[in-house]
Amino acid sequence: MSATWNAKELEQQIATVTKAARRPVAVTFLEQLPANLNKFEGTEPSSCSFWRLAAEGRTFYTVPDNHFNCAVGAYTHNIALSPEREKETEQTLKLMFDLGYVKPEEVPQIPRLAKAPKAILYSPLGEATAVPDVVLFAAKPAGAMLLQEAANRAGVGSGAPALGRPTCMALPASLQHGTITSLGCIGNRVYTGLGEDEMYIVLRGKDVPAVAEALKTIGSANAALHAYAKGRREQLSTL
Repeated sequence: MSATWNAKELEQQIATVTKAARRPVAVTFLEQLPANLNKFEGTEPSSCSFWRLAAEGRTFYTVPDNHFNCAVGAYTHNIALSPEREKETEQTLKLMFDLGYVKPEEVPQIPRLAKAPKAILYSPLGEATAVPDVVLFAAKPAGAMLLQEAANRAGVGSGAPALGRPTCMALPASLQHGTITSLGCIGNRVYTGLGEDEMYIVLRGKDVPAVAEALKTIGSANAALHAYAKGRREQLSTL
């Protein structure tokens, strides 16, 4: 990494420039259960629902069966459903196929984790005590633009097109390729409360310090270019 990992400073530094209303969420895929951390208790309808809880300030971990309510999330996280829940997957996919939401041939193309995690750790970025695997930033398009430009300046842009449904595939896609833009799908927007004017930028955790550093230049450059473009509009626009 090109800069020191200081989660609180990184979150504050990025939020100052992007002006995002939601806290970024750090996600780590673990090979064993963590010690001295809170295990999630309760139920949620989707894997991305845990992003909402972390953005609200909670730090916790889930185990595979916490994701059984979401066939799509289980797929992208490479979590095998129990036999009694496999029928739900078939029903969910059939609904999506029947609606024309997804074509059957698209399913194998959806990015997924290479290995099933034993546990998944969630927290606000500022509370992450170690470098997470990925960090999710929910932002309005102007803030997402700044993050994307900073990622490109830092040399960690993926060049991948903006992803649509399912939103959760942005996590394995980021691990595989680098910075990912996700427009958010309808399920994610319902389960997380993501606004119609918001979208996601997903960074690998190891890339966050470099992006935060690049964001200093990108933020000041955009401010200067805003003034420049505003002046030209006033001088040259005839309508």
